Amino acid sequence: MYIIVGLGNPGKQYENTRHNVGFNVIDILAKEYDISVTKIKHKALIGEGRIGSEKVLLVKPQTYMNLSGDSVREFVNFYKLSPEEIIVVCDDINLPVGGIRIRKKGSDGGQKGLRSIIGQLGYDNFTRVRVGVGEKPAGWDLAKHVLSKFTDDEKDDIISGITDAAEAVSIIVKTGDVDKAMNKFNKKGQGKQ
Repeated sequence: MYIIVGLGNPGKQYENTRHNVGFNVIDILAKEYDISVTKIKHKALIGEGRIGSEKVLLVKPQTYMNLSGDSVREFVNFYKLSPEEIIVVCDDINLPVGGIRIRKKGSDGGQKGLRSIIGQLGYDNFTRVRVGVGEKPAGWDLAKHVLSKFTDDEKDDIISGITDAAEAVSIIVKTGDVDKAMNKFNKKGQGKQ
């Protein structure tokens, strides 16, 4: 079984902001695989279903970004998940809008949701799919940037990035091969400027 965690903030005011691309990826997967993400469990909205032959849980923590680990830890403990069964999808300000970077482990890279998850789990060797949301403009507060919506000029790129991220997750789940998704998307993600 895989748990696919899309990071974001609950509430109408945060919909379609840069920080909520993880939620957007979950929405695409839910639609594509006909999984209803409506139950509340372990401080998250969840949906159970299948991607290919694999059982999956689609998860949107409702704890707010900086406490995402509280919810993820409860799932990991309840389902006795190994690091290989965890996929986290989040925003990344170090990538151009719509760029994708997939990693099997590593630091939080300044992403506070990832920092919370690593802190709560006590390890960092789970798969993460990062979706680029662009660097903060000079003089902007970081919180203001990640809580802002995409500009009209960025919309095509972010839709492409969110779609790519959903496809990357599908490849990882169906094949069990993170490298396959990395080979397909990491180079592509670097090339967008």
